Amino acid sequence: MLKTIKKLTPEAGRTDAEALRAYDADALARCVADAKQPWWRRAACVEALAGRVPERRVARLIACVQDPDDVSHVRVALLGLLADRPELLPWLRHEDRRQDGAYGMAEAVLGARGALGDLTAARALATLAFDPWRRRRETGEAGLDALAARHGVQAVLAQLDASRPEGRSTAVRLRDLAGEDVTDALADPDRQVAFRAQERLTDPRRLRGYLAEAPTEEAKLWAAYALHRLTEDIDETRRLYEELGRPRVEVTGLDEELRTAIVHEYGRWCEEPSDPRWRLEALCTEPPPAGDTAERLRRALAALTAAGLAPKPPISCGEDNGSGDGTYDVIRYGESGDAVFLSTLGPFAAGEDDRPDVRRALESAGFRLLDDAVRAIQVTDLGVYHFGSRGPLSVDTLVFYWQD
Repeated sequence: MLKTIKKLTPEAGRTDAEALRAYDADALARCVADAKQPWWRRAACVEALAGRVPERRVARLIACVQDPDDVSHVRVALLGLLADRPELLPWLRHEDRRQDGAYGMAEAVLGARGALGDLTAARALATLAFDPWRRRRETGEAGLDALAARHGVQAVLAQLDASRPEGRSTAVRLRDLAGEDVTDALADPDRQVAFRAQERLTDPRRLRGYLAEAPTEEAKLWAAYALHRLTEDIDETRRLYEELGRPRVEVTGLDEELRTAIVHEYGRWCEEPSDPRWRLEALCTEPPPAGDTAERLRRALAALTAAGLAPKPPISCGEDNGSGDGTYDVIRYGESGDAVFLSTLGPFAAGEDDRPDVRRALESAGFRLLDDAVRAIQVTDLGVYHFGSRGPLSVDTLVFYWQD
C-alpha cells in the first residue's frame, strides 16, 4: 500500500490529491505516522484524511502531534485534522505549549483550542486575529468563530479585553457577523481597528449619514475612505476631501515633488495602521507626471559616459541585490564599481558617495541628487512593509525601495 501512496506522491508539489482522497484511510494514517517518510508526503496524506480518520489510528496520530522532534509542518497539519478530538484539550492547554518553538505550532495550538471550544483561549485568539500576517490572522479568526458558534457571541465578547485594540477589533468583527452596525468603530483610537472596521461596512447611505455625526475628524476620514471603497465615485470622494479641508500629514522637510511621488506610490496600499489622510491624499490629488524610466536611464548612461566615468549598463535593484524588486535602477561605473541609484518614482538619484563629477553628470541629465539630510527624513504615519517591519520609513528607503 505504501508503494501506491508513493506513486501518488512522487515528489514535493506533485500529488494526485483526488486519488489520494479516495485511497484507503488506514494506509494513509500509517503513512502519516511513519517518520521515515518525507514530510511533504505525510502532509499530503493528512490532507487526504479529512473527515475520515480511522479511530484505531487516532492515538498514534495524536502522539505525532505531541512529539516535539517530529516535523512541525506535519504536526500543524495534524492539529487541523484532529481539532475535533476533545482528548487533546488538556495537552493543548498545558503551559508547556507556550514553550513549543516549532514553526507554526503556537498558532495551530490556539486554533485547535478554539475549535475545541476552549473559551479561555479567546484573548490569545483575538491577539492572533489582529496580526498583520494573513495566515496568522485567519487562524485566529477561525478559532474565534468556532468559539462563537459553540458558546454564542456574547460569551466570547465577555472574555475579551476592551482596553486593548485586539479585543476591540475582535468585538467589531463578531458584532458585524451577528448583524450589528459597527460604523461607530470608525472612531476607534487605534487606526488598525478603525481600518478593519471600515472594511466591514457595506452601506453607502449609512456612511453618508455618519459623516455628519462622526465624533472625530479621523472618523470622518475613515467614513469617506470606506465610502469610496464601496462606490468608487471619485467625484464624491474629492468633494468630501475638499469639505474636510484637504487634510494631510505634514512632514517637516518633505518637498512637494518628493511627497507626490511617495504618496502616489504607497498611499493607496499602505499598511493598516497608517493615517487615513495618506490614503485620501493618494485618491484625491494628481499623481506626478508620467515619466519614461527607460529614457531617463539612457540620459543618465550617456551623461556618465560623456563625463569619462565608464558606466556599465543599468540593472534593476533586484538584479543588483541578487533577488527581489523595488523602485530603483543601478548604474555602476569605473574600476571600483561605485554605484548611482536612479529611482523609478521620478527624476531622483543618489550615489554611494557625493562625487562632484557624478553629480554634475546626473544633473545635466535632468536628475535631482538627494542629499543625506533629505534622504534621512522620516515619512511619519505611513506604514510600508519592509523586511518584516510595517512602520514609517525614510525618504531614502521609500524612493530607493528594495524588498527581497
